This record gives sequence, structure tokens and C-alpha cells, in this order.
Amino acid sequence: MKRRAYVYFTLIFVLGIVIGAAGMYSYGWYTGHWHRGFSRRQVIDYLQKELDLSQSQTQQLRQIIRNMDQKESELRDQIAPQFQAIREETRAETRKILNAQQLEKFNEMVKRWDANRKKAVRQPPSPPSK
Repeated sequence: MKRRAYVYFTLIFVLGIVIGAAGMYSYGWYTGHWHRGFSRRQVIDYLQKELDLSQSQTQQLRQIIRNMDQKESELRDQIAPQFQAIREETRAETRKILNAQQLEKFNEMVKRWDANRKKAVRQPPSPPSK
């Protein structure tokens, strides 16, 4: 009887760990905590420390990164309509092969995808601190 209780206790404990880990993974992945972009401040701090940058060099590096951010932002703005056109073309072609029930479900999926894309749109980077 004691052995059976020990087995049940161990099984419940292990099951709790597995369920907790799955929940943590799911939360971390779907909220974006595990796949966010790099932190510019951390990059600057790392380079400053590893390369022993002077204050002047650090300020210049901050400006270089600001310029890069600006150029990347401009490029994203330029190509965003092209990506949107490709998505719309693909969706239109997909809609042609679907029956009415599938089309209704597909349109709901597209709404969710678009909402998720709006949430995931990269926010303008915060300026490097210091």
C-alpha cells in the first residue's frame, strides 16, 4: 500500500512538472517573450564592455545604431505594401478553391492572422540609453 501511494505521489509530481512546463512554454511563445528582437541598449552595453569603448566611441555607436534603425524603418515602410499585395493575392487565389463553408472559416482565420500581425508589428525602437 505504501509503495502504491509513493508511485501515485511521484506520478502526480512529475505530471505537475510536465503540465507546468507546457503552460510556461505556451505562454512564453505566444506572448512573444521567447522570440523578441535584440535590445539595442544591451548590444551597446556589451560592445562598450567587450571593446572597452570610450565615451566618445559609445556616443558615436549610439548614433550609428539610430541611423541604422531609421534606415531599416524606411525600408520596412517601402516594402510593406509589396508584402501586403502578395498576401492579398495569395488569399484571393486560396478563396477561389474553397467551398462556402471553408471560405467562411478561412475569412475568420485571416481576420485572426491580421489581428495578430497588428499586435506583432515591431514597435519603433527605443533610443539607446545613457
